Amino acid sequence: MTRHLSDRGFALLLAALSALGPFSIDTYLPSFHEMAERLNATPLEVQQTLSAYLIPFAAMALWHGAISDALGRRRVILWALALFAIASLGCAFATRIEYLWILRGLQGVSAGAGIVISRAIVRDLYDGAAAQRLMSHVAITFALAPAIAPVIGGWLQSWFGWRSVFVFLTLLTIVLWFASWRWLPETLPPEKRQSLHPGYLARTYWKVLSTPRFLAITATLAFNFCGFFIYVLSAPMFLMTHLGLSEREFLWLFGPAMGGLMLGSWLSARLAGKLTPMQCIGRGFIVMGIAAVLNLTISYLLPPGLPWSIVPLFVYTTGMALAMSALTVLGLDPFASERGLAASCQTFLQSGFNGLTAGLIAPLLWGSTQTLALGMIGFALLGSLATLTYLKLRPPVGNASREQKG
Repeated sequence: MTRHLSDRGFALLLAALSALGPFSIDTYLPSFHEMAERLNATPLEVQQTLSAYLIPFAAMALWHGAISDALGRRRVILWALALFAIASLGCAFATRIEYLWILRGLQGVSAGAGIVISRAIVRDLYDGAAAQRLMSHVAITFALAPAIAPVIGGWLQSWFGWRSVFVFLTLLTIVLWFASWRWLPETLPPEKRQSLHPGYLARTYWKVLSTPRFLAITATLAFNFCGFFIYVLSAPMFLMTHLGLSEREFLWLFGPAMGGLMLGSWLSARLAGKLTPMQCIGRGFIVMGIAAVLNLTISYLLPPGLPWSIVPLFVYTTGMALAMSALTVLGLDPFASERGLAASCQTFLQSGFNGLTAGLIAPLLWGSTQTLALGMIGFALLGSLATLTYLKLRPPVGNASREQKG
């Protein structure tokens, strides 16, 4: 049974569903040191709980959209939330690091449903500037979660220990399940649903994953995000070792960064319909470029400290969010009848790269603020190259409009 929500309430619910995956990363970061001690694990083994989560997250993200295209959005969301709650409760009672890897993997299997299906729901209901505007409103609310998560995790860690973080995630997911059951509508009617037949899925996956423009846009999203994500993955080292902060002070990283996400998303919503998507993206890259150069300069000229080591992250996430909604909409536009599956492919590729970054790239960069700054500027340059590739592949305006009608 569902009840009607206001537009703001609907955006809030979609944002909460999208934020569950990132929230389950950021909340337990302050507990890394105690987890290593209590589970008799090395810091690298605890770090691998992130990879154990992100790799299944990416693999299942490839299927959440296709399953929701066939069975409906609402049903898949409810089942995924139930599985996530069970896995989170299991994490709270893990006695060995190997058990935690398995249970974090189970969390990853289900966590991607929210972000994939929320994108598909937006595209079910809206097109063009309206879709970019709602996506931006979702992103504004979504940005609050990663800012709050490490603060909540830090206090839970300080008061009750690391297991309380996963108990909290269990309770949060149960609340989200009831909210979705009561207020999330079904936006894909039965007559518009697609087959789960292997032949159809193989053809459609090939259609999406062999579209160069889609791959270029998705690469842009992944590279832009990882310019900031390396700091999330390195948060215990960056904040506690380089800046000398405690587990209760993770807000110094996540507060300004998520403030930048909110500001960039607000600007994107205000500019939707006034500027073309590519103009929004271009302005986002200008802001990210300024931030990356500023970050590199500060890291070499000044010792690590507050607030100068944090300010570039606020600027970078502002530019990243300014471009993000337009990039997401452009990536899904060519696939009007397969939006859930296309959103799955988008999230799969982004999350797969996030998992690679967590397991291989971040440990190589977190040794100093200089190497982290080089990582940011490197990812920003890769994002720029991917966007230029998209522009070269984009058809002329007349052809694009005919293609969109088709």
